[in-house]
Amino acid sequence: MPLVHPLPSDHDPEVAELAQFFNETLGFCPNSVLTMQRRPAIAQAFIQLNRAVMDNQERVTSEQKRLLAYLTSASTGCRYCQAHTILAAERYGGSQERLDNIWNFRDSDLFTRAEKAAFEFALAAASVPNAVDEPITRSLKEHWTDDEIVEILGVVSLFGFLNRWNDSMGTTMEDGAVEAGEKHLRPTGWTVGKHRF
Repeated sequence: MPLVHPLPSDHDPEVAELAQFFNETLGFCPNSVLTMQRRPAIAQAFIQLNRAVMDNQERVTSEQKRLLAYLTSASTGCRYCQAHTILAAERYGGSQERLDNIWNFRDSDLFTRAEKAAFEFALAAASVPNAVDEPITRSLKEHWTDDEIVEILGVVSLFGFLNRWNDSMGTTMEDGAVEAGEKHLRPTGWTVGKHRF
């Protein structure tokens, strides 16, 4: 059971209008946002930040951003965000093979050297304590521009917030996210955990 229950999707018209963004990403508005709307300014600011972070300005694709978010969420243990990010990665073109092998990215030919550098950076940046070091930084800068690095770290940081929010809140997982978790993550030991209905 969640710490605080979400409000109906039509509770705040301004939040509802902004939250339409998630219909493309996930096919539904996440319960995390529906809970945030208890303080509409937080929900509105979060949605605007999410839109800004996920807007593709250069070479970092929507699928790559969702895989970065997945690795960030998996490394922190947030099952809610793991299911949401793997669902979004699939919706943005992630193949079954890439989704199934994301944890084998270091040894897989399915991922480019640039992706591997970004994924390594995401895991290090999401770690507590932070594990970004000179070799990781050097590898990242070999493949990505400074502007792209800002996009990459924006994803990691956004999901750092969401991981803490959803894991602490025990946000109830939506049907579509549960289905994605079951489909793509069950072999890795993923369960709904405390995010049950």
